[in-house]
Amino acid sequence: MRITCGFVCASLLMFSPPAIADKGPSGRYRLAGGPDVASELAIKPDGRFEYALSAGALDEHAEGHWMAAGTTLQLFTDPKPITAVFSKQPTLKTDGEKLTLRVTWPNGRGIAGVDFRIGFAEGDPVDGYTQEYGWSLSPDETRVPLWIELVEPIHGVISPRFSLDLRKGSALRFVLTPNDIEVFDFQGAQVDVFPDQLVVHRGGGVLKYNRIRD
Repeated sequence: MRITCGFVCASLLMFSPPAIADKGPSGRYRLAGGPDVASELAIKPDGRFEYALSAGALDEHAEGHWMAAGTTLQLFTDPKPITAVFSKQPTLKTDGEKLTLRVTWPNGRGIAGVDFRIGFAEGDPVDGYTQEYGWSLSPDETRVPLWIELVEPIHGVISPRFSLDLRKGSALRFVLTPNDIEVFDFQGAQVDVFPDQLVVHRGGGVLKYNRIRD
């Protein structure tokens, strides 16, 4: 089963408006989540924070500064992470293959589990996902592929739509350059402050953290 960032944020918790905490928000907090999800958030008195989360195949971290706004905080990742990106490589010609696809890291190692969608002039697109060795279009497919879209589902990396021209070759190659793929960009995310508890708003859901007592 794939664990994605959307899965981590899917459990919505309902809370009343945040009360004014009787102590400052500084401290270490641990996510009140299930056994397959672990996360800690450290709010430092010097205005900095540190964050880490592990959920199945997803590992991410961040550090940056926080700002107080009434009974809430805002988190900003510093420096701003560089987004991972898919890039199309020169298409190669193959004999006897209608279409093949392989996605690799910059070092050439194949990536399994990259979702893709291939579109045609008519009819429904073909959906699938890669193996480390790649993927091949069924020889029974008579339509001509016109475009492809790629998604790395663990961290939510989405490619643009790439046009295809099989006259130039049918062996598609893409490279996923990770950059700061494991650094989460909070972008001013709201954090509600409760006594001994923080509620982080993220991706349409919330994550509830309880203070760790030394």
